[in-house]
Amino acid sequence: MKIGFIGAGNMAQAIIGGILRNGIASKEEIIASAATNKTITKVATEFGIHTTLDNRETALADMLFLAVKPVYYKQVIDEIKDVKAKESQIIITIAAGKSIEWVENAFGGSRKIIRTMPNTPALVGEGITAVCPNSNITETELGNVMELLKSFGKAEIIKESMMDAVVATSGSSPAYVFMFIEAMADAAVAEGMPRAQAYHFAAQSVLGSAKMVLETGKHPGELKDMVCSPAGTTIEAVRILEKTGFRSSIIECMKACADKSRNL
Repeated sequence: MKIGFIGAGNMAQAIIGGILRNGIASKEEIIASAATNKTITKVATEFGIHTTLDNRETALADMLFLAVKPVYYKQVIDEIKDVKAKESQIIITIAAGKSIEWVENAFGGSRKIIRTMPNTPALVGEGITAVCPNSNITETELGNVMELLKSFGKAEIIKESMMDAVVATSGSSPAYVFMFIEAMADAAVAEGMPRAQAYHFAAQSVLGSAKMVLETGKHPGELKDMVCSPAGTTIEAVRILEKTGFRSSIIECMKACADKSRNL
């Protein structure tokens, strides 16, 4: 099976790395195209796969990832839609705001399409990918794609109506978390901690806290209460977060993110 990537940026590289690490396909079975020699040279050097500047060559793959930014989807699809790939070809999208119906219409006919939304923690094997197949995808085909997507993290099947929420909750949220870590580290530096150590402490605390939510099954509020001793330091910090609108800020930013995805 030939796996193709049109677009070879960070997300495509994360997926390629996961595929190769887990033996889902060999480097000889993967092809990637990009708009610049710089990108394809980097990818060829790092992964040893075949690369090309020709999207139409890549579009012959049995499983084709459209790994370009949403703004370039129409341009790329117009370029490749008349390529005579196999009828069994599966097209996997990873773009916010581009529905299955939109992609089908852009190709001008019925195709096997799986809409996904991964996130950048895939680069370290800890991504989470939302998956939504169209009606042309068989159970076997979906199982094969799920195996591939789980090679760089977790993957769950969702209703397409949830995809904009996914963009806000996992697709874009690493940026919010990085800002949170950076802010905590800045505060630690202000208290006298060396910056490298501050990043380490802040990031490890976020990692450990997330793991507690996933592994204990406890409500995040319950876990928060476990840290808040009466008249203690943590409840004082929580008081300030509530006073300055911490929760509301997160909710509003995610609402704006989902709205932007919905209207792309």
